[in-house]
Amino acid sequence: MTTSLRAATVQFQHRANDKNYNLSVMEGFIARAAAEQIQVLTFPEMCITGYWHVRHLSAGEIGALAEPIADSPSLTRIRPLAERYNMAIGVGLIELGEDGNYYNAYAVCLPDGNLHVHRKLHAFEHEAIASGDSFTVFDTPWGVRMGVLICWDNNLVENVRATTLLGADVLLAPHQTGGTHSRSPHGMKPIPLALWQQRAENPQAIEAAFRGEHGRGWLMRWLPARAHDNGLFILFSNGVGRDDDEVRTGNAMILDPYGRILAETWAAEDQMVIADLDLSLIPLSTGRRWIHGRRPALYDILTEPQGYERDARSARFSSQPAQKLGK
Repeated sequence: MTTSLRAATVQFQHRANDKNYNLSVMEGFIARAAAEQIQVLTFPEMCITGYWHVRHLSAGEIGALAEPIADSPSLTRIRPLAERYNMAIGVGLIELGEDGNYYNAYAVCLPDGNLHVHRKLHAFEHEAIASGDSFTVFDTPWGVRMGVLICWDNNLVENVRATTLLGADVLLAPHQTGGTHSRSPHGMKPIPLALWQQRAENPQAIEAAFRGEHGRGWLMRWLPARAHDNGLFILFSNGVGRDDDEVRTGNAMILDPYGRILAETWAAEDQMVIADLDLSLIPLSTGRRWIHGRRPALYDILTEPQGYERDARSARFSSQPAQKLGK
């Protein structure tokens, strides 16, 4: 196994329903990454199709955007680039599954021609989009095992721990987040659209918002803990700019197994950040040493339904307070 991996993660503003534009932007970043000798490149959630506008679409319109993985026209443009540049490339799209369901999916194209697809475990974007039911961890040509969790999947600590226990050393974490309206009184809140629209005239204001409580500040409450407690690298990719009626806050970043930020941006523009991952940090990282002290016999409670569980749409959008935990 290699002891170092050169990684990059991208933030960019997609166009709703405009696959050709989005893919063209992505191809530009892939060429830039190749010039930097990047080995793994992460793009945001649903970056090919566009994201937040889908909640307004009919099921038929969702179907028009969806692609079967086996003969996806979009992946036909990405997979040869992964092989040409000896690069793992992760991209987000809407999948038409073999079962006839639609999924918020993330496809990782490997340079050896292999393809691994994760279906978001906690989908809430549209009632026609189903949730996946399995974790995604896979080997790569560099001897490094990688995992994928999409956006809200990462918020639930059990998902990151399960992905780690399945052997992931690097977690690809594509998002469309920041500036959303949390029902929690002290949760994330929207970024005013005017700040994004006036970014050229007043770049300091939008940068301050992206670095502030509802952008980077919100991420810092939990994202470093996912890396630290599990002893893995995280490649956080995100949208940036206006996405329907919300403003994505970018903040693309790469974190090490101690939860330290290796590279980040708070630019209000399409951007890519790069870091060299020192894989030798993983075995003796605090999180990995803690994992070896686990007592699984005590953890039945983690898989026992408590009666207050809800699906992602209800849990995320309901204004009802959470039920008290415990018996």
